[in-house]
Amino acid sequence: YYNLLYCATWPIVNFIHPIRVVGREHIPEGRLVICGNHTSLFDPMMICYAMTKKNRVRPMAKLELRKMPIAGFLLERGGAIFVDRGNADLKAVKDAMRHLKDDGKLLLFPEGTRVREGEEVAAKGGAALLATRTKSPFLPIYIPAKKRWFSKTTIVIGAPYYPEVEGIKATADELLVITDELMNRIRALGAEQV
Repeated sequence: YYNLLYCATWPIVNFIHPIRVVGREHIPEGRLVICGNHTSLFDPMMICYAMTKKNRVRPMAKLELRKMPIAGFLLERGGAIFVDRGNADLKAVKDAMRHLKDDGKLLLFPEGTRVREGEEVAAKGGAALLATRTKSPFLPIYIPAKKRWFSKTTIVIGAPYYPEVEGIKATADELLVITDELMNRIRALGAEQV
């Protein structure tokens, strides 16, 4: 289904919202927590194409999307891990950790929701928790907020890095520090657009 969806959405990413990717050479083999800023519904699709078909990406998505007739069906078939954001969703966390431990590539947006230009939303610690517990590197990705129809949007992929933890498990305070650093790295990539 993933390959089928990838092909079905090809016209969108190549004609309606085409992308230009900077930094593809930074994509490593093996497990990876892919994190980007989130400004539009097209962001997950754009990141999947930026990663190329070879690097199959499994996105995390809010549970509400599962209930949407077409989008929910396609996301489920494409391997999305649905998260109940209003509760501590242990099943989603376990599924995500299992995927990473199997050397999978997981996509999530630390802000947890779309953030319009000028808005500020505190990023959540879920990405930091998953990366530290599974010893997975982060791959920061920047997507500009302004996307023009039928014009290329430049997506910047940064260098992967491992979050630093002092003990065996990160404390709640450490998760916040790790998340802040991640978001700073994502924002800094915006300056690399050409």
